[in-house]
Amino acid sequence: MRLLSVLALLALGTVSPSLRPAVAQPRDAFEQNARLGRGVNIIGYDPIWRDRGEARFRDEYFAMIRGAGLQTVRVNLHPFRHMDSTDGYRLRTAWLETLDWAVEGALAAGLMVILDLHEFNAMADDPEGKKEMFLSFWRQVAPRYADAPDAVVFELLNEPNRKVTNTMWNGLLREALAIVRNSNPTRTVIVGPGEWNSIRALKDLDLPEDDRNLIVTVHYYTPMEFTHQGARWTPEFVDRTGVEWLGTEADLARIRTDFAIADAWAKAHDRPVLLGEFGAYDKGPMESRARYTAAVARSAESLGWSWAYWQFDSDFILYDVAGGRWVQPILEALVPTGR
Repeated sequence: MRLLSVLALLALGTVSPSLRPAVAQPRDAFEQNARLGRGVNIIGYDPIWRDRGEARFRDEYFAMIRGAGLQTVRVNLHPFRHMDSTDGYRLRTAWLETLDWAVEGALAAGLMVILDLHEFNAMADDPEGKKEMFLSFWRQVAPRYADAPDAVVFELLNEPNRKVTNTMWNGLLREALAIVRNSNPTRTVIVGPGEWNSIRALKDLDLPEDDRNLIVTVHYYTPMEFTHQGARWTPEFVDRTGVEWLGTEADLARIRTDFAIADAWAKAHDRPVLLGEFGAYDKGPMESRARYTAAVARSAESLGWSWAYWQFDSDFILYDVAGGRWVQPILEALVPTGR
C-alpha cells in the first residue's frame, strides 16, 4: 500500500497511530534531533531498488532494529539511475513504491526516518550536468511526503565534495531547500557541509538564518588508516591490514578535539548536530573496531548529538544477513547493555 493511500485512510481510523501525519506546527530542531537519537544507515546498496524479489533487507528488520535499541533509519537513496530523462527526470513508479514501503515499514516500527539523497558521487563528478536531476528529485519526493508524520526527515545531499565546492554547495542547498519548503514548510531538514560532510568545512557552510528547522550533519572516519584499512575504494589504504585502535588517551583526545570544533560551531550558530556516518571497515581487528565505534558514539552523545552508524548491511556491517544475526561486538558498542 502506498504511503499516500495510507494517509488517505487515517480519517477512517484504520491506520496505526504511528502513521498519522503531524500537525502543521514545526517541531523544534533540537527536539527532533533528540528524537533521532541512535540510528543506522540502511539499504543504500541493497538490490531491493532494482527488484523487490532480490531484497536482502526484510520487513521484519524494521522492528528488529527498533527492538535492538536504535531509534532511526537513514535510508540511503540513489535515484538518478531510476529517472526518465525524457520526462523531466520523472522517478519510476516501482522505485517510488519501494521508497513508500521503506517509509511505512520504519514508521510502523516506531522509527524515525531520514530520506538521504545519496548521489554524492554523481553530483561531485558533474554538478552542473546533474543539477536538474538533483532539484527534480526534491520536486517529486518533497510533495509526496508533505503529509507524512514529522518523524520523516529530509537530508538534501550526502557528502558534497570535489566539483561541488563549498561555495557552489551553499547555492545548491538554498535552491533545494526552497523547493522543499514549498510543500513542507514545517519539515525538519538535514544539511551538511562540503568536503564530504567534514567538520573542517563547517566554517564555510552558509545556511538561511531564518530557517531554524534545520539539523546540521557531519561525518567522521578519523583516522582513515584505521577505519578504511583494506577498503577497495581507497587506494591508499587498500593494502593496509592489522591496524589497531587502542583507545589511548591520545586516541580519545583526537576525537574530543575534532568534535569540539563542530560543537563550537553548532553553539555559535544555534544548530543541532547529527553525526550521520561513522564506523570502521570490516577488515580491521574486531576488538579495535568495537572500541573505536563505542568511543565515537559516546563522544557524540556527550555533546547532545544524534548519530547514525554506517551501516546495517553490505560493509561495516551491524547485521549479518546471511547468518541471520547481529554482529554482537558492534551492536554492544553502539547500544551498550542497560543503556
